[in-house]
Amino acid sequence: MMQFIKTDKAPAAIGAYAQGTRIDNTLYVSGQLPLDPQTMEQPDTIEAQTRRALENLLAIVEAAGFKKTDIVRCGIFLQNMNDFAKMNAVYGDFFKDHTPARAAVEVSRLPKDVAIEIDGIAMKQKK
Repeated sequence: MMQFIKTDKAPAAIGAYAQGTRIDNTLYVSGQLPLDPQTMEQPDTIEAQTRRALENLLAIVEAAGFKKTDIVRCGIFLQNMNDFAKMNAVYGDFFKDHTPARAAVEVSRLPKDVAIEIDGIAMKQKK
């Protein structure tokens, strides 16, 4: 069974997509921009943008009934790969000992001219 996830604790979708899609024990979270869900404004620094995008991702994960430790993969899209070290420090602090698989790539441009976008996959362990 497929379920589309929607929460006001993350920015509303700005296109024809769901914030997240749950199929059985797996959740696919659409790319999250570093936008404040209430004001739709973005922070100035890559560190603050990384944290905001991760918080938005987690809000969708939690709205679907998952936990941070259920996140198994993230995709990181950076406007400038020179920001990798700063992004990585915030990412590491956010996840602590939980280290999902990850890819990080540089892209030429992101929506709203943000510096970062993060998507993810979460899975609940079958009992």
